[in-house]
Amino acid sequence: MSSARYFFGVLIAISLPPAILWWFIIHPFVGFWRARGVHFTMVVNVVILFAGISALYAIRGPLMGRDLGTHWVLWVMAGVCVISASWIALKHRKYLTFWILVGGPEVEEGGHGGELLTEGPYAVIRNPRYVEIVLGTMAYVTFANWTGPYLVAIGTILAIHAVVLLEERELVQRFGEEFEAYRSRVPCYIPNWGKS
Repeated sequence: MSSARYFFGVLIAISLPPAILWWFIIHPFVGFWRARGVHFTMVVNVVILFAGISALYAIRGPLMGRDLGTHWVLWVMAGVCVISASWIALKHRKYLTFWILVGGPEVEEGGHGGELLTEGPYAVIRNPRYVEIVLGTMAYVTFANWTGPYLVAIGTILAIHAVVLLEERELVQRFGEEFEAYRSRVPCYIPNWGKS
């Protein structure tokens, strides 16, 4: 079991930081990327993503930190988090295409790509995908129980909030009053169960 725990810890430690970096490259510089085109943007970002994963894999030993062992309480917590994250993923799956997940609409020429998602889970929470990521991250790190992945998880949660702020700024530019009205009635992270 310790090798499975180590595997999941490494997976979190090497994949999350470059995946989050993707959005810090896209959102603040969306005008730059739109001018260069979607294909150029995706190629550059995929190269950066895999370079980041490779660099972190090379230092995975020190990155992992100390093994904190196993405990059934942590496994229960991991199970609850993975079930919750999976439920959210099932709810938003029909709304979030791969193209949306990689930021395609943000960088489409003219700045008017995609449509504002306001149905299904998006009727009760603005950011179900990010809540899913946080829950999934917590599932992995509590199962792995190494110090390094815990630090990555804390950094990820803080970084996701910054990404949300950048993304919502871009959504205001793209959708204007439509997004402002949506934002005023639908909470960011805590679901509004009264509006399904």
